Amino acid sequence: MSDPSTSDLFQPYQRGSLRLANRIVMAPLTRSRAAAGDVPTPLMATYYTQRATAGLIITEASQISPQGKGYIQTPGIYSAAQIAGWRSITDAVHAAGGKIAIQLWHVGRISHPELQEGGVLPVAPSAVRANGQVFTGRGMVDMVTPRALELAELPGIVADYQRAAQNAQVAGFDGVEIHSANGYLLDQFLRDQTNRRTDAYGGSIENRARLLLEVTDAVLSVWAKDRVGVRLSPLSPANDIADSDPEPLFTYVVKELSARGLGFLHVVEGVTGGPRETGSSFKLATLRPLFEGTYIGNNGYTRELALATRAADAADLIAFGKLFISNPDLVERLRVDAPLNEPDQATFYGGDEHGYTDYPFLTGAA
Repeated sequence: MSDPSTSDLFQPYQRGSLRLANRIVMAPLTRSRAAAGDVPTPLMATYYTQRATAGLIITEASQISPQGKGYIQTPGIYSAAQIAGWRSITDAVHAAGGKIAIQLWHVGRISHPELQEGGVLPVAPSAVRANGQVFTGRGMVDMVTPRALELAELPGIVADYQRAAQNAQVAGFDGVEIHSANGYLLDQFLRDQTNRRTDAYGGSIENRARLLLEVTDAVLSVWAKDRVGVRLSPLSPANDIADSDPEPLFTYVVKELSARGLGFLHVVEGVTGGPRETGSSFKLATLRPLFEGTYIGNNGYTRELALATRAADAADLIAFGKLFISNPDLVERLRVDAPLNEPDQATFYGGDEHGYTDYPFLTGAA
């Protein structure tokens, strides 16, 4: 077992201009507590500020446009009110000594007309329905067959990401993460199960990766390279996603992202929220040497696994998700090997402060 006293997991980390207090990342966690208009709230500011001892907070996924929404009460980053709401959060996190990046999101087909302006169909690379349900104002409902995006619409999607990146700067964030994982829009374009297009955005690996790379270039036109990251989940079937041959696909994507000087790559290792091992012959460890920036490992990390991963230098930063829900002072608890609070899954999505900002600290004080 790795010796925590000699581990750099709890030591400062810097690559480029962003200096982090430690190598522990708070992973994006959808909590569905935004106000009307998908505006971030003061309660959300309390939640994130409580967790500001993370080396880096990556916020819950935030839709870049009304079309990008797939769940109730998720925050956006496209309106003036949303920008102002996020600004109060970033100011509070910075005052507490933390660093915070926003995750930019378009859900694609993982939505429902009840969540879309005008009750229109959600969009996707192709008209392929996801097998699953989404959370709307009347509870869980079956997903519908989406509308395939027209070729002429894709520049508008890219422009929405660019505008969201600009809004994130106004809102005071330290960086942005492009969400291209877990079966959402950019991941849908990457995978041949969901991308049946025959134009310049379908067919070959290069074509299927085109939208993600155009989005990345648009965001890089706004932000310094070392402040931009991309999240991938190469082996996860989340939201009914799959690819017939993921190894060459994600090898190409990672090489292209690295060539752009991207700041960080955030990889869901295995099944999102599930096992790290999938039985695939594609070993995700092959991706890290292909990427020259910061590599963030994510999925099912324990204290022991995080220490061992750093001892082997198998990831630069380690992201924790659910443990940050119930342990606002997770960094300190991991450092001293203190007991961890168990998360209450019934309060994960929606609600008030219960199961959100009322978990106890080691000191007993929030």
